[in-house]
Amino acid sequence: MAPPSIAPVAAALLLAALLALASPHGASANGVFQVHRKFTRAGGNITVHLAHDVSRRGRLLATADVPLGGLGLPTGSGLYYTKIEIGTPPKQYHVQVDTGSDILWVNCISCDKCPKKSGLGIDLVLYDPKGSSSGSTVSCEQEFCMATYGSKLPGCKASIPCEYSVTYGDGSSTAGYFVTDSLQYNQVSGDGQTKYGNANVTFGCGAQQGGDLGSTSQALDGIVGFGESNTSMLSQLAAAGEVKKIFSHCLDTTSGGGIFAIGDVVQPKVKTTPLIPNMQHYNVKMKSIDVGGTALQLPSHIFETGEKKGTIIDSGTTLTYLPELVYKDVMAKIFEKHQDITFRTIQDFLCFTYHGSVDDGFPKIVFHFEGDLGLNVYPHDYFFQNGDDLYCFGLQDGGLQSKDGKDMVLLGDLVLSNKVVVYDLENHAIGWTDYNCSSSIKVKDDKTGSAYAVNAHDISSASICQWQTSLILLATMVCSYLIF
Repeated sequence: MAPPSIAPVAAALLLAALLALASPHGASANGVFQVHRKFTRAGGNITVHLAHDVSRRGRLLATADVPLGGLGLPTGSGLYYTKIEIGTPPKQYHVQVDTGSDILWVNCISCDKCPKKSGLGIDLVLYDPKGSSSGSTVSCEQEFCMATYGSKLPGCKASIPCEYSVTYGDGSSTAGYFVTDSLQYNQVSGDGQTKYGNANVTFGCGAQQGGDLGSTSQALDGIVGFGESNTSMLSQLAAAGEVKKIFSHCLDTTSGGGIFAIGDVVQPKVKTTPLIPNMQHYNVKMKSIDVGGTALQLPSHIFETGEKKGTIIDSGTTLTYLPELVYKDVMAKIFEKHQDITFRTIQDFLCFTYHGSVDDGFPKIVFHFEGDLGLNVYPHDYFFQNGDDLYCFGLQDGGLQSKDGKDMVLLGDLVLSNKVVVYDLENHAIGWTDYNCSSSIKVKDDKTGSAYAVNAHDISSASICQWQTSLILLATMVCSYLIF
């Protein structure tokens, strides 16, 4: 039976993801952040992840160990968040982690319509600039503000704070002003060992939230982005000579959790492909696609790069979206030997019943990129289990869901999981290799020249989430904002 088309909810999901994507010296210390998963896996409503993709947006040099929580499956949270400490004395804040956006922001004491409680079982904390002896408001006359906006803002005076305002594709919004304060994190000091470190960063003090950012069900204290912008936390730390502009993640969808690190990964060895310059996101050049060892015969325009076309790597998106022609050819090849399978739509996902191992019964997909780099996507990556012997398809038809996305390949968490993915912004490259994300990686401490093991961690309490990942930051921490 031919695979049916995906329902409209999936279209809304990709549209939000696309709108989100359209938004605008040596290393020393090592740092660590506590990261949790935003949703539990069991009993999850998988349409939440379609909605999540619609609203998510995406982007350290010292070595930092950041215990990360989450499981990037539609039946799980699909989101990751960490704990950071800001101010003097330091207070703890839970912020969502995103590779598709740039600014770090947290809700402020003066916030209008900020959530007072969270359905995630965490205590929300409002940042008070006057309550921190190390905090200060950024004036519109200061260099950070002028660099952010390209020039001095009209009507600017020394007494006027540097404001920010962001509206996301799902209608959510955040507005406030920039402040500078001390950020505390755990520096990697040996194999599986850390010590406290700190650095000053400039970040957003959220005074007003709208849309889903003001709801209580999945509320967090803010967002930290790992984008390329000079306003990002990573970029600020790199500019200060604290870290290299390199970070990596290894998301474990087999047992949950994983690793998220800032710094130069020396084990495992990772092959890279160039990042396309002057793009807002992590765009790469795809050359071809194999399914089951056979190259798909696709027209050359499928692999062209530019505005609203090409390939984007975005761990902030849960699923993977393909142009309509690519999607149909991939589907036909995957189910070529399973013509008797009956499909059904469950919560807007294409699903089917299968007895046995999907890895034994279905072919591997390989996306080939410039520089002879392949991305292996196994059946357990592009299918996700939604009950006993029930499997659903994690690849989506971008052509059905958005005119803006019809010519784009958007590779999300499902196909990036169970791999070490390295974002080498120093050399404008990105790369990956298949890996056991419940083990450890080794990162280089440029201060000592030593390579230290960074382990996967389980940092979440049972009441908050059931899977955790270790986020290792190997560089300085820079302000950037993350968009749901």
